[in-house]
Amino acid sequence: MEIYTVGGAVRDELLGLPVHERDYVVVGATPEDLLKLGYRPVGKDFPVFINPRTQEEYALARTERKTAPGYHGFIFHADPSVTLEEDLARRDLTINAIAKDEHGNLTDPWHGRADIQARVLRHVSPAFAEDPVRILRVARFAARFADFSIAPETLVLMRRMVENGEVDHLVSERVWQELAKGLNEDAPSRMFLCLRECGALARILPEVDALFGVPQRSDFHPEVDAGVHTMMVLDIAASISKSQPNRLALRFAALTHDIGKGVTPSHVLPRHTGHEEQGMALLGPLCERLRVPSECRDLALLVAGFHDGIHRIDELRPETVVKMIERCDGLRRPERFIHILQACEADYRGRKGSTERSYPQADRWRAALVAMQSVDAGAIAKSCATPEKIPIRIHEARVAAVKQKFAGSIPPALE
Repeated sequence: MEIYTVGGAVRDELLGLPVHERDYVVVGATPEDLLKLGYRPVGKDFPVFINPRTQEEYALARTERKTAPGYHGFIFHADPSVTLEEDLARRDLTINAIAKDEHGNLTDPWHGRADIQARVLRHVSPAFAEDPVRILRVARFAARFADFSIAPETLVLMRRMVENGEVDHLVSERVWQELAKGLNEDAPSRMFLCLRECGALARILPEVDALFGVPQRSDFHPEVDAGVHTMMVLDIAASISKSQPNRLALRFAALTHDIGKGVTPSHVLPRHTGHEEQGMALLGPLCERLRVPSECRDLALLVAGFHDGIHRIDELRPETVVKMIERCDGLRRPERFIHILQACEADYRGRKGSTERSYPQADRWRAALVAMQSVDAGAIAKSCATPEKIPIRIHEARVAAVKQKFAGSIPPALE
């Protein structure tokens, strides 16, 4: 029995990156051999075992054969006769098809080290085309390794897979799992640009794909193209949230904030009147289709619906400011309201020539929220003789608090 470290751990060591988890392949063993050593079996499709001491995964060397379309259409074969090279041959990319033994010796039959040095994402074999999830994985690695390019022959193969309909068999949960990982990378726009280049974005996220080529007013958007703007916003959101543990919802909101512009009638362009409402209408079915978590869905809906108004706080009356914060549930969910402001900042800065600009609107919204939080709703409720008027009195007190906070900075016409 021989044990090798494989996949991402070996790749990241060669790249000089920290290794967060290790996977192992076991050659020359049976399930019974590992069970006798105390390993715990997991997984239904192929023999994977958990090391009782380290809790790391150990998989028996295996081969696979395509039997049906989609991600689940495979039969796996594992026995002591399967070699390390045969196991590595079934992997997706050459940079992930390198193994290391206990002495540090590398087995690299597909020249993954050379591709690491050349900064290239290249498929191992034509068997790549049998698993549509690999398209998503390549796109995700493009977002993780921003200085890597995709080998031309791999891109051709990915396009052929899309044309053959393999992407249409992807399971929604797996699609979201890969999209979420890509959104959490430092350069998430590269994932969606990669998916668009091979044609998969139109199948997976047609609402985002529809933004490319849609014009916007150049006085507000010097980059003009709504798809280009969205990718800029996404990367700005990534830079803003780099150290945030819950950054996924913010980045998904940035990705989808303008999807309503993809359905603007051509005779209205380059204006997009009502795109906020259109975006909210599209987001519901999108999130249901991809099984998007409620936290991501809810923030995305609020950003899509309110980002234009949040940009224009200097034009809003104090009463309107209070109503918007209340509609965003900012008093009960102040942390989420801050995420809304961060998404709006990314939208504001995600324009040609504006990436380094400040976003003072966020400070004014935070100040308004603090003013509203200072209102003692309990005391108002106790002092109000008519119970049905309590909400009215509380709202009026919040408006007065915001007006006082902004005293001297509100144009007379808006008072």
